[in-house]
Amino acid sequence: MFLVDSHCHLDLLDLTPDQGDLNKVIARAHTNNVNYLLNVCVDLANFPTVLATSERYPFVSTSVGLHPNEQSEHVDAEKLTRLAQHPKVIAIGETGLDYFRSTGDLDWQRERFRTHITVAKVLNKPLIIHMRDATEDTLKIMREEHAEQAGGVMHCFSEDWEIAKQAIDMGFYISFSGIVTFKSATTSHDVAKKIPLDRMLIETDSPYLAPVPHRGKPNEPSFVRHTAEYIAKLRNITLEEIAQQTTDNFFNLFRGAVKPYV
Repeated sequence: MFLVDSHCHLDLLDLTPDQGDLNKVIARAHTNNVNYLLNVCVDLANFPTVLATSERYPFVSTSVGLHPNEQSEHVDAEKLTRLAQHPKVIAIGETGLDYFRSTGDLDWQRERFRTHITVAKVLNKPLIIHMRDATEDTLKIMREEHAEQAGGVMHCFSEDWEIAKQAIDMGFYISFSGIVTFKSATTSHDVAKKIPLDRMLIETDSPYLAPVPHRGKPNEPSFVRHTAEYIAKLRNITLEEIAQQTTDNFFNLFRGAVKPYV
């Protein structure tokens, strides 16, 4: 069995003595059949560190982008394009809109999102899209900028089925985090049951959003297995089916990722 954590932040892990170093985190992932990781960039200042982590492990790739809440940095298409040339960079993002943590005049956030989409189309690299309390504007900009030409994934998706369908109709994948294992996450349960299997990804978003039975604790890539198991039960299929399909989906979407032999 082969699982992929399609969205994690290895460089944000607050490794405690109990958790051990990053090599031990990776070892625990492999023990749980999590054999490939996408280490996602959220700010350009830290991009060299994120990239170095990805270069350290052949089964780790990265993205480049500026999270919508990172207001202190500026990004232009030229810089983003230059940084994305590295072969370990297989995606553009994390980008998108977040009206929950950012307030006031957010034109800067919308323009930044458009810049990321433009670069993704030029480079033919998929987008990793963050969407929080900004559903209408996110989908509107995706349509206006023809984000379907790049494709990508709606990361940590927690909207309803109607919104999921709109993203899928634009050729995007839907990624489920540990939220789907929460008892209260009935909307996510519904989407996880209805979504075509060939449009599904799974992720941890570690160190955030640890799934049950680790809810409230620091998350790590090995825990993506719990998300896969929960979705398998929701759909009344085997864990192996979820693992196979989500892994195939990942490598179909992220064309720059090279699947290791395990």
